[in-house]
Amino acid sequence: MLARIGKPGRILAALILVLLSAAPAMAQAEATGAVGFLSKEAMALFAAAFAIGVGTIATALGQGNAIGKAMEAIGRNPEAAGTIRTTLLIGLAFIEALCIYALVIAFMALGHAG
Repeated sequence: MLARIGKPGRILAALILVLLSAAPAMAQAEATGAVGFLSKEAMALFAAAFAIGVGTIATALGQGNAIGKAMEAIGRNPEAAGTIRTTLLIGLAFIEALCIYALVIAFMALGHAG
């Protein structure tokens, strides 16, 4: 069964299990405004760091894959290099926009920390 899931699936499953096991510990609010053993500010800082981390890793992988496939396509058909390059740059701009959205979400989470 584990052989069919693959390494990325196992990593994702382990991350989900860690997050779900931590949820009961953070479920009850205290009179000081703390959630479980972490304060509201600490949770907001964690959310900001998590958003930036996932956002940048995912976009870096997407950009690396796109550039690799574009270079492979140019290698197979050098006459179409101009069209491939233009399409690649537009695609990279859209991928980079996702990283900027993660940055905005991190700033919003930091706004809740203060």
